[in-house]
Amino acid sequence: MLSILRRFRHACGGIVAVEFAMILPVMLVLVFGAIEITDAVVCKTDVSDTASAASDLIAQESSVNAGDMSNVFSALSAMVFPFPVANLQIVITSVIDDGHGGGVVDWSQANSGTPRTHGSAVTVPAGIISTGGSVILSEVTYNFTPPTTWLIKIPLTMTNTFYSHPRRVPQIKWTN
Repeated sequence: MLSILRRFRHACGGIVAVEFAMILPVMLVLVFGAIEITDAVVCKTDVSDTASAASDLIAQESSVNAGDMSNVFSALSAMVFPFPVANLQIVITSVIDDGHGGGVVDWSQANSGTPRTHGSAVTVPAGIISTGGSVILSEVTYNFTPPTTWLIKIPLTMTNTFYSHPRRVPQIKWTN
């Protein structure tokens, strides 16, 4: 019996396989978790960039119409590639001074969300709208679903809001 125990103590042939079997699940969780977290961070960056570009593109104009907005929405949808654009909602709104330090909606357009109602009040940061002026407000929402849903099992809703001042005119007009 003692000789069997000595032989067993010196035998190392299967130890590597056992260690590998114990470490493999941990390594897989780390690799797939890093991939999913990286995808989520890249998507959040894309949402922020899209919100910034949305208000900036409109702020460069003197007036906009439905054709202009269609082109802008097409360009913005391309910014979230390779993520599915079906999950993307963009609302672009012209907010004008209400005379009391706040803002009201002059016009609003959305690609797949709901545009804001004309004349409705909008809460904006203090001092962002000058007297008689306006801002372009872009709101981007993206429902991110991880590619594997292995580590992060629930969809993440990513949102970003961005304001830009019109560059050429005090207020950007909507033309039909």
